[in-house]
Amino acid sequence: MTQFNTKLVHGPQLQTDQAGAIVPPLYQSAMFRFAPDGQETHWDYARSGNPTREYLERQIATLENGDAGFAFSSGVAAIATVLAIFPNGSHFIIGDSLYSGTDRLINQYFAQHGLTFTAVDTRDLAAVEVAIRPETKAIFFETFSNPLLKVSSVKAISALAKAHDLITIVDNTFLTPYYQRPLDLGADIVLHSATKYLGGHGDLIAGLVVSAHPDLSEKLAFLQNTIGAILSPLDCSLVSRGIATLAVRLDRETANAQAVAEFLNQHPDVAHVYYPGLPSDPGYALAQQETTGASGLLSIKLADNIDPLKFVNSTKVFDFADSLGTVSSLVKLPWFKLPEEKRAGSGLTPQHVRIAIGLEDQQDLIDDLAQALVAAEKK
Repeated sequence: MTQFNTKLVHGPQLQTDQAGAIVPPLYQSAMFRFAPDGQETHWDYARSGNPTREYLERQIATLENGDAGFAFSSGVAAIATVLAIFPNGSHFIIGDSLYSGTDRLINQYFAQHGLTFTAVDTRDLAAVEVAIRPETKAIFFETFSNPLLKVSSVKAISALAKAHDLITIVDNTFLTPYYQRPLDLGADIVLHSATKYLGGHGDLIAGLVVSAHPDLSEKLAFLQNTIGAILSPLDCSLVSRGIATLAVRLDRETANAQAVAEFLNQHPDVAHVYYPGLPSDPGYALAQQETTGASGLLSIKLADNIDPLKFVNSTKVFDFADSLGTVSSLVKLPWFKLPEEKRAGSGLTPQHVRIAIGLEDQQDLIDDLAQALVAAEKK
């Protein structure tokens, strides 16, 4: 069983089910019996481990070609646990365009509790190297940044990090292991908000971490158990179910996104399209080298004659809502969620719209955006 699509469907075998169930059973139990002699068994208390969670953790580790996987109650909980492995006084180089929840966690929590951070454009290797200090421990960035989809080289950054004895941490939420496996490119830790493409149905909140090395795995396992921000058995089961259909969903969502991006790229009411699947995108060449697909997310900048709030409220197929990677299509105005002090350097304006593509009919998506652009034209 070596092909990726087969691994998505046939996960690890834990030998826990005596009934021969094909679908991995849901073990909705907080505790497990000790051995008759009083010794601990493989599972004892569900914060430390649960067969349903272990299935998912082994599944994502296998898909990312890692040493071990860890499931958390949210993507932010996963990031917080990863950052907690580093000692007080550690310095991090971070991407200058991070998910707003990650930015809040870093700058409003960890920056107040002994860690320091320098934000740089991780597409610029020279800028990354200049930012390295004696106390720098890691480089943390998103493969495609949120929401402007800047493409950074996992391979080049990982090589630079290794040359300086640093750890590379990559948020692979947008691409998933279907389109990119950062550990294969040299990264040490890969993160996912499994709320998005891995879960895929918009009905759960989850985070996943995969480590490349046993020493990192040991630290993460200790903190997962000690901090306790674990994913429930039911949500583990739902993520595993989502992973089984990851390839077919992403194939459809990416094809839809490509068609939508091409349509919007030639539309007179759209000033710019941000999508690494377009040959005109500055990240296209690198994406072709390090990924096998551009995924289902794009952003646009509306022309000045289009009212952005009216645009997102005029769509009928797209919902005006947060998140991405689900079966239904969504639109969002990222500018309005940015803190005032972050807006100037973000590269965003009120005219920017993030568009998360779902599984709907391609033509319906294009027609819906077309009519919304007409409806939102300023009179």
